[in-house]
Order: sequence, then C-alpha cells, then structure tokens
Amino acid sequence: MGGQGAGPIQREEHDFAIWEKRVDALMVLCGEKGLFTVDGLRRALEDMGEDTFEKHSYYERWIAAINQNLIEGGVYTLEELGNRMEEIAKRGKTYGEAQNG
Repeated sequence: MGGQGAGPIQREEHDFAIWEKRVDALMVLCGEKGLFTVDGLRRALEDMGEDTFEKHSYYERWIAAINQNLIEGGVYTLEELGNRMEEIAKRGKTYGEAQNG
C-alpha cells in the first residue's frame, strides 16, 4: 500500500468465486465506459487506510473502490445504493430463495 513493502507473494492458483468474477467484470465494464480511471481506483484503495486495506480481500477492496468512484462520479447516490441493497436483501439470502420468492 502506498509503496510500502508487501511481503512475500503467494503464487498458488485458486478458483475464483462467482462474485469475484462479477467484480472483475464490473471493473472492466465501468473502465470501458469511462466511469473512472485507474488513478481514481488507486486513490480510493489507498484512502481506505492500512487497517481496512489489510482486513479485506483483494476483491472486497476492489468493489469498495469501484463503489466509491461510482458515487463520486454521480452514477448513483449513497441513498440510492442503500435503497437498492434493501430491496435485494428482501429477496432472500441465497439465489435459490430469490428465485422462489
């Protein structure tokens, strides 16, 4: 973070969860549409602070940075995001529950 030493790099491969693949796709799509820049994402990642940065996984950090940039860019408001999250939560905790609801 911010030019600090990161320690050893773990090079083992792992399978990505579907939500991680979606975060990656969202980042690509938003970047292609010009909704934010790499510099904007990097600033949002570094603005998290070291404790938050270390506490979250790679894709958790990316979705937070994407979200921050989209809010700052006026794509949606924090209130709109909160309302949408409430709507989605009412569907159920799993995809199956949402389909049956």
